[in-house]
Amino acid sequence: MPLIMALCVVVGILIGTFYTNHFSGNKLSVINSGTNKLNNLIHIIDDQYVDTVNINDLVEKAIPQILASLDPHSVYITAKDAQTASDDLKGSFFGIGIEFVIREDTIHVQNVLPDGPAQQAGLLAGDKIVAVDGKPFVGKECTNEEAMHRLKGPDKSKVTVGILRYGSKKVKNIEITRGEVKTHSISSTYMIDQTTGYIRIKNFGENTYSELLIALAELQQEGFENLIIDLRDNSGGYLESAVQMINEFLPKNRLIVYTEGRKSARQEYKTDGRGSYQNMPLVVLINEGSASAAEIFAGAVQDNDRGTIIGRRSFGKGLVQQQLAFPDGSLVRLTIARYYTPSGRCIQKPYVGGDDKGYQKDIIDRYEHGEFFSKDSIKHDGPEYHTVGGRTVYGGGGITPDIFVAEDTSNVTSYYREASMTGLILQFAFTYTDDNRLKLNNFREMMELSDYLERQGLVEKFADYASERGLQRRNLMIKKSYGLLNTYINSRIIYNILDENAWMQYLNRDDKTIKAALDFFRNPKKDK
Repeated sequence: MPLIMALCVVVGILIGTFYTNHFSGNKLSVINSGTNKLNNLIHIIDDQYVDTVNINDLVEKAIPQILASLDPHSVYITAKDAQTASDDLKGSFFGIGIEFVIREDTIHVQNVLPDGPAQQAGLLAGDKIVAVDGKPFVGKECTNEEAMHRLKGPDKSKVTVGILRYGSKKVKNIEITRGEVKTHSISSTYMIDQTTGYIRIKNFGENTYSELLIALAELQQEGFENLIIDLRDNSGGYLESAVQMINEFLPKNRLIVYTEGRKSARQEYKTDGRGSYQNMPLVVLINEGSASAAEIFAGAVQDNDRGTIIGRRSFGKGLVQQQLAFPDGSLVRLTIARYYTPSGRCIQKPYVGGDDKGYQKDIIDRYEHGEFFSKDSIKHDGPEYHTVGGRTVYGGGGITPDIFVAEDTSNVTSYYREASMTGLILQFAFTYTDDNRLKLNNFREMMELSDYLERQGLVEKFADYASERGLQRRNLMIKKSYGLLNTYINSRIIYNILDENAWMQYLNRDDKTIKAALDFFRNPKKDK
């Protein structure tokens, strides 16, 4: 009994000392306890800070700062934004099925997706949504984020939108039952000439591989003999999708990519030889907006000497993220490994933890250095590597194309830049579409609509429209940039009336990178 009593006294003293220190303000020893510093600091702030603090808000603000100090691609996604962040890559979401733009603080329905909930309920392109579930939805609160929050929702749930239709001043209420809305990674598939198929891939999502197979089957029916895969401005996505897709084009047992990290053992991804297009002449288009999985695809093609890469140097993202979920629905995407192309190169461009502005500014630095206009201006920070066929390639900052195509700025003027960057061209194109929708809806083919628009003098009409909204008319600059203005305006109207596939067909007609790809197919030895 004396021994038990003594032990109880000692334990009591220890417990009392801990709580005395913990609640009396003597926190220094606690804070200095190594890995528990952050957690203890939060408790101290909650317990002793002079004002009331919302600890949850404090943590929400602290986590992004901690991750930013690691690398530019380790990020925190709040529970509110987590669903939106995943929708693009999942291939579907639950909503009403429209594409919209916000003009003058109001939602304008740009396109109604075929067979979607909105189309079945009677919503039309050109309708303005001014209310949601009986409450006005216009003004400053009408943002893209808030609009998606209100229009998306669980499957089979209902939402009532109040619309203003062209020619009517009375608000009409339409009840829509939300349903699954398919999103597509492949935005354009068509025969660009009699023998060449074209596929544009926007990102690498869960369904991109199956979409690719469908696109290839469509081109097969058209009798294609060559293939252009356009990965320009493709920011990436799932590594697994890129691996599945490149497997279609490489022979058996070829290395596609491998990943390796401090806590992640080397993992190799190789082809299984089942691909149906292993001998199809192939060109892959890239630019400074091509990143991550897009670079894995292009790197595998280049290092295996399987096809030709055309365009400008890619972004340079060679880090692999793992997605970790918190109980509240928020996410952390943490970099756990680097990926390496078959030749062994990591194409991650240099970065300094916490310096996201400098990292993103790299593209501007490339432009100012002249890299967009001359291949000789490209800086290679990494060592030399070699493809299967012995060609020299470089790492340390993106994929350098085999055939370089400079950006054409010969007809760009300050007037054109301002018209583009202020959104005036987009606004004019949508306004023109809306005012002439009844006439324009009669056109079903891109060429037919394009020929009609060419006769409408839209550049002059735009100049008047822009002048009324503060963009001073500059006749000499308008004349110099006439072709650029005309193409931009017409392309957006074609997008509004037809679809993204028609839009890409129109833009590709005068695209110099597309022309370089077609020239290569006609005379591959010359370009090599």
